[in-house]
Amino acid sequence: MNIDRLRPVLFAALAFTLPVAAKAQTGLMPLPAELTKSSGVLALQSTFKVSTPRSHDARLEAAIARAVRRIEVAADLRHEGRGVFGTTPLEVSVASPGQAVQSLSEDESYSLTVTSEKAVIEANTDVGAMHGLETLVQLVQPTQQGYVIPAVTVHDSPRFPWRGLMIDCGRHFQPVPVLKRNIDAMAAVKMNVFHWHMTEDQGFRLESKLFPKLTGKGSDGLYYSQQDVQEIVAYARARGIRVVPEIEMPGHSAAWLYAYPELASGTVPDAIRREFGVSDIAIDPTREETYVFLRKFLTEVTALFPDAYVHIGGDETPAPDWKNNPRILKFKEAHHLKDNEALQAYFNTRVLAILTSLHKRMMGWDEILTPELPKDIVVQSWRGVASLAKGAQMGYEGILSAPYYLDGMKTVADHYLADPIPQNTTLTSEEQKRVLGGETPMWGEHLNEVDIDSRIWPRAAAIAERLWSPQSVTDVNSMYDRLEVVSLELESLGLNHLQSGDARLRAMAHTEQIGDLRTIASVLEPVSFGERYKAQHTDQLTPFDRFVDAVRPDPPSRHWSNVMVDRCLQKDRDACGRLHSWYAEIAQAIPHAKEQMQASPQMQDLLPKLDQLSVLTVLGEKAAESLEKGTDVSSDTA
Repeated sequence: MNIDRLRPVLFAALAFTLPVAAKAQTGLMPLPAELTKSSGVLALQSTFKVSTPRSHDARLEAAIARAVRRIEVAADLRHEGRGVFGTTPLEVSVASPGQAVQSLSEDESYSLTVTSEKAVIEANTDVGAMHGLETLVQLVQPTQQGYVIPAVTVHDSPRFPWRGLMIDCGRHFQPVPVLKRNIDAMAAVKMNVFHWHMTEDQGFRLESKLFPKLTGKGSDGLYYSQQDVQEIVAYARARGIRVVPEIEMPGHSAAWLYAYPELASGTVPDAIRREFGVSDIAIDPTREETYVFLRKFLTEVTALFPDAYVHIGGDETPAPDWKNNPRILKFKEAHHLKDNEALQAYFNTRVLAILTSLHKRMMGWDEILTPELPKDIVVQSWRGVASLAKGAQMGYEGILSAPYYLDGMKTVADHYLADPIPQNTTLTSEEQKRVLGGETPMWGEHLNEVDIDSRIWPRAAAIAERLWSPQSVTDVNSMYDRLEVVSLELESLGLNHLQSGDARLRAMAHTEQIGDLRTIASVLEPVSFGERYKAQHTDQLTPFDRFVDAVRPDPPSRHWSNVMVDRCLQKDRDACGRLHSWYAEIAQAIPHAKEQMQASPQMQDLLPKLDQLSVLTVLGEKAAESLEKGTDVSSDTA
């Protein structure tokens, strides 16, 4: 039997899920820096009697109330109501509320001690206490006698101070409730920066009362009012999360320039841009009127965001007008600007001066990294670890995003094992301090409010662990086991990442009888943004209601099948038997699923893949059966 030939046959069906018997009972994610288990448990026979012996304010009290309510729901405890106390002691001891405007230097550390008598959280700030409360919630687990919290001692603090999620609301608008539930999920896994991508070629989403045409013409009526912004900022702060706005300039600016064509470098858009990809249109960096406009606009909008950082984008600006417009060419010559990169550096310098005068720090993507800019900018690297390290060596602070692009549809393991500071780094200790952390971007080309949760979660939770936990925490199998538990916790917060796929299937099949379609969906996963864009030629008006929108990135079945195949090849007959049942189950689902796909215009493009899958499951079933019986696999199978 040729194992090397057999392995691809067993893996070929991609994924399929059968319950794994011994799942982790607790889903701590991120794993704490230090955790010591003790004997005994804190039995949850009543809701909590909470005490706050030191500092407490409205923010802390609200955070405690939310955590207690979540535990009550999870542990089937009677909710006693306001002013009536339970009997399970919970002490939350906080030294002070923390910073008035949360920053990189906020103390996020906490300690948690659980004994059979009580739970105690100690922290220097409200934010640290919030993290301790999230750990407490994750520790709740069922037993035959009821729900308990195991006795533990935790001393915890983050490895990196910047642990972010970027949501692109420019290409497709995301309603305020969608943002709020994702902020709740961020807090649950101890992320602390919501990077709000608010402008794009496809839409300008931030209200300006000074320049009302930005949303009046540039948003299709889908934008965030200033009241919405204040509401989101307050909501995030209440959960220990900073909000950093991104206002794209000078590229990705078709919506800007459709509203205010006088800012254009020459070519003026005649509408909001519907197609995706890099646009040639750019703001004119040579006119003083540009900077007068930007100063007024940035003065208005930065007042809405207390955070010290403003992201200007700065990426993907080919700007052919900068090479062809005689007036711009004359400006470049007069200012000794040899190329477009030098002209963009000039623009960045001018914008930096405006932001500095407004007491803000400037962020941007890799393209803003030029020696002409002062060292107080922050570079967000989409080019990777090498680019981030180069910036740190040049004296610039930065965050890593390249390996964490969620629209790339990579496996959780791929994201999880990517580190902002790899173990083989050549950076000095001083240079390593300039690596602030990382951020996972959720670009919005193929998103709407229905499926956005499934594209972010639970994968982002694993990235959150990479940015919080010690570098030595790299056990992929442990991560996947805990991720399943955390995924359920995130659903309890209101995310629909586990439900939206079924809703799509029901809509396409026009029936509630989707069991076989669900089985097929569990073994498929969406292609990356680039692959789908090339194949389907999607744009902003594409409805995104196809089968590809119903399947989950890196479905749980992928890792399960990898584990089972490895065990089966090591002659674990139980694993082989489970694989055999797995292939048989998918084979049984195919005929009915095929009928439903043939009847649905939205699913007919899946029919060729269904035929391929049918062949693969037959091969996989035969191979698993042969291994289970201990017989050789025929050459026809392998």
